Amino acid sequence: CCRLAARMAERLAIVDGVEVLNEVSLNQVLVRFGDDDLTRAVIARVQDEGTAWMGGTTWHGMAAMRISVSGWATSESDIDRTADAILRAVNG
Repeated sequence: CCRLAARMAERLAIVDGVEVLNEVSLNQVLVRFGDDDLTRAVIARVQDEGTAWMGGTTWHGMAAMRISVSGWATSESDIDRTADAILRAVNG
């Protein structure tokens, strides 16, 4: 799960406007998309789209998406499919 969380962070961090907020050393990734409003909108779009579910959180006073990789059956293709869904949601 930790390796897959790092993969998710790597996939997202290379995109302009996407900021990985934490050092990914465990199974958690905190991501921000520009400002609070856009971050909350991306979270809602991802939840509505249904590929995976990510919740929102507040980190250092800023809205963020919290991604937790915790399923034993999660694969690299699951991570890639989910990263693609997140990136589609960024673009509206």
